[in-house]
Amino acid sequence: MSKRAAFDDPEVLDRFADLVVLTAANLQRGQLLSIGSEIGKEAVTRAIAAAGYRHGAKFVDVSYFDLYVKRARLLHADEETLGYVPDWYGERILSLGRERAARVGLSGPAHPGLLSDLDPARVGRDQLPALRETGKVVNERTTNWTAVPGPTRAWAQLVHPDLDPDDAWVTFCDQILHVCRLDTEDPIAAWRARADFLVSAADRVTERRFDALRFRGPGTDLTVGLLKTSKFLAARFETVDGIVHLPNLPSEEIFTSPDPTRADGVVRATKPLVLGGSIIRGLEVEFRDGRAIRIDADENAEVLRSYAARDEDANRLGEAALVDGEGRIGALDTVFFDTLLDENAASHIALGHAYQMCVDESEADRVNDSTIHVDFMIGSPEVSVFGVDVDGTETAVLVNGAWQI
Repeated sequence: MSKRAAFDDPEVLDRFADLVVLTAANLQRGQLLSIGSEIGKEAVTRAIAAAGYRHGAKFVDVSYFDLYVKRARLLHADEETLGYVPDWYGERILSLGRERAARVGLSGPAHPGLLSDLDPARVGRDQLPALRETGKVVNERTTNWTAVPGPTRAWAQLVHPDLDPDDAWVTFCDQILHVCRLDTEDPIAAWRARADFLVSAADRVTERRFDALRFRGPGTDLTVGLLKTSKFLAARFETVDGIVHLPNLPSEEIFTSPDPTRADGVVRATKPLVLGGSIIRGLEVEFRDGRAIRIDADENAEVLRSYAARDEDANRLGEAALVDGEGRIGALDTVFFDTLLDENAASHIALGHAYQMCVDESEADRVNDSTIHVDFMIGSPEVSVFGVDVDGTETAVLVNGAWQI
């Protein structure tokens, strides 16, 4: 790939933006398009906004989050105010739902390590830009939305610290274009084919109606209970108005909402977790009777402990996701320090808020309704996944990255 074939090339930006707007978010003519971005990602943001208008957006609303302002708050604000979020932040999300808007969120660190010298406990108390109301809008299926990478040179250097800045940028952009399938002749057709395959895999696992999933590998032996109506979905959603969209681009997972009262064992993260601007390495979590009773890590464990103490159910699970070895992210054997990408390289679980769409209405009030949702990666080729029946019988589901059912 030439140096121009990166995200500072207008042609590359336009191709990426068109894929995001037309395939991932599936913007409809006349819709409002909301873009959640961060200072440092202006070029990608503007390209997506332009694509929105080219393809019929009624209005493009851009919201930039500034991590430097968050740092100032963490340094100087009174302790008791760090959890405060003005009402209009959440109301904005709810209004987008009422407007039946399309939403695009840009992931990835624009300023890696900016909060690394701060007290992890304080960092964990300020969870912005995450908002509780986002989960409500997702569960109500009122917006067609997607989360996509927002490449920056600082992020590229974090991922490839041994390369000089220009080489790191080109290599990183090459990887992002690859995992987004923009290096194929027809990216839209490629994503349709992959989504079809994942939907089929999700249906096969759902049909077995397992009572639980068991993850077993080096440092990991965790059993996660499922609800009677837990169903696995792939990241191809449909709004209440029938608009099909890809909530993550790229996406390689199938996922479900587990029983928040049943999780037992120990699990070791297989990739670093970026949370609240901090990098958590060497994470290990122990569960008993559904709750995380121990959270340890080589670095910044207190950040996740603070999140898990946010409310009564923040230390319970809200998601269990399986990722096979056919996806493009895991094959790169690269740590991206970003949940969107890293979670789609490996099976993962999430503390906090669950997706009600993964259960029948009869059990919607049983899934986790915490204010947080924190994914961390627990899968690898060495971690096998088994389905567990009520009588304890185990059936291999995912072994060495390959589906067994």
